[in-house]
Amino acid sequence: MKYQKRSQNIVGGLIAAVLLTGIFSSCASVPPEGMGPVRLVKTVDPERYAGRWYEIARFQHSFEKDVYGAAAEYTLKDDGRIQVVNSGFKKSLDGKYTEVKAVAWVPDPNVPAALKVRFFSLFSSDYLIIGLDEQNYRWAIVGDNSRDFLWLLARTPEIDNELYDDMVKIAMEQGFDTSKLFRVPQKAR
Repeated sequence: MKYQKRSQNIVGGLIAAVLLTGIFSSCASVPPEGMGPVRLVKTVDPERYAGRWYEIARFQHSFEKDVYGAAAEYTLKDDGRIQVVNSGFKKSLDGKYTEVKAVAWVPDPNVPAALKVRFFSLFSSDYLIIGLDEQNYRWAIVGDNSRDFLWLLARTPEIDNELYDDMVKIAMEQGFDTSKLFRVPQKAR
């Protein structure tokens, strides 16, 4: 009985933590005072955007702070939604492989660069594409209106310094504090 009660408390605590994370994530997309919403790219072709993206740099957050070699795989589903699999390695590139699944969708077809992503069927967060190589789909920049979340993504595990600097400049122009960017150690998969 004592162990059952302790187990219920732990499970209750985990559920509360996930719900609180969801509440804060839902509110996270409000622009800071004095700033408007981020500017989105005009067009996104979901078929071309699908596939593997490597995290080149990101703002560190508790949910992926110890994840190295982070990547995301986007797969179009028959119902128009997008299956998302975020993966990486715990604490080092040789660490334990980990992955989290989610689903994404475009709430307004007139704004294809503003997606919602739902994790654990409990909460959703914004996935706003603010930069994209619209010709070749080699790189993308994803953030939110609060400027608290930012990812620089590429189709390859590494990019040259010139492209990195160009991506950082786009994020800076959108009001992101790029001094908080963490370069994600990568390896090809």
